[in-house]
Amino acid sequence: MEAKAIAKYVRMSSMKVGIVLDLIRNKDVNEAFAILKYTPKTAAEVVNKVLKSAVANAENNLNLDVNKLYVAEAYACQGPTLKRFRPHAQGRAFRIKKRSSHITLVVKERD
Repeated sequence: MEAKAIAKYVRMSSMKVGIVLDLIRNKDVNEAFAILKYTPKTAAEVVNKVLKSAVANAENNLNLDVNKLYVAEAYACQGPTLKRFRPHAQGRAFRIKKRSSHITLVVKERD
């Protein structure tokens, strides 16, 4: 049995989110919450919310034991990119890509 939570269109690049997800992959849920609490990255807040949602899904929808849960899968896929322009030297325009991502967390019960 596995519970899943997905956060879509998060205004952060999937590369930056992936750094935080690497810290909590295959860790127990309580340990993952502790790691996220003391990680000084903006992505840690968003990942914390998604992890809370996945744990709540496991507890309420599938009746899994919260103390036995661990982060089985954690990945961030690239979402749509907003293209913006900034003025540049000599009347030119400079393109800025504002990236977004879709964060997926899957928690399972340890045997």
